[in-house]
Amino acid sequence: MKIDLHSLSTAWLVVAPPNPDATVPPGLGDFADQILGWLKWGVLFSGVLGILVCAVMIIIGRRNRSATAYEGLVGSAWILGGLALASVAAVIVGAFQV
Repeated sequence: MKIDLHSLSTAWLVVAPPNPDATVPPGLGDFADQILGWLKWGVLFSGVLGILVCAVMIIIGRRNRSATAYEGLVGSAWILGGLALASVAAVIVGAFQV
């Protein structure tokens, strides 16, 4: 009896592993929604506060303190990047769902 490795490996690749749908564990749906709501509020609050702090740094650093203005400008870019990432978080995670 001769075993053909190519046929055996092809047959192995054809069989797909089980892929059940994602389900919420009983009793955890409302808790998870509450935690996600708190995190979204925290991101929004931190974003507004961060932009305001960076704006103050840019205003204060206008004259004779250019390093402060520079740090405010760089900080605002990081804040906008973080807010952009937070705003597409559900889309990014959903992209990996099969």
